[in-house]
Amino acid sequence: MTASQFKRGELYSVINGMASTAVARRLQKNFRNAGLDITIEQWTILYHLWKEDCLSQQELCNRTYRDKPSITRLIDNMEKQKLLKRASHKKDRRINLVCLTDAGRALQNTTLYIANQTMDEALTNVKKEDIETVKNVLQKVYDNLNAPNP
Repeated sequence: MTASQFKRGELYSVINGMASTAVARRLQKNFRNAGLDITIEQWTILYHLWKEDCLSQQELCNRTYRDKPSITRLIDNMEKQKLLKRASHKKDRRINLVCLTDAGRALQNTTLYIANQTMDEALTNVKKEDIETVKNVLQKVYDNLNAPNP
């Protein structure tokens, strides 16, 4: 492997991972400082349910890029916190739907506000065109790796 190949790998895996981890840690800290007892992983589930309530567990796996055991564990804990509930699908009882409770819905405005503040903090002194470039590059990387194999 040449030095330039290592730097390219460092760019994608290390820098992207470091930035992602830093944002997640800061968001978790900001939730905690606001007195919210939810994790980033739980917030991600809530976020997708706020966009479309009563999704199947499999659909939550797909949308959050998590495996079934992870989603099951998250849902179990969130049910205990009364943030969501499971319901059987009307036409196919083998499918568990995951639906928001009033307590889960009540977190939406506060947590989205905190998430937006956190991203504003993370993007301080970053030009809009730089943000667009990064978004475009990461989308292309994602698309390249999720394209059907030739």
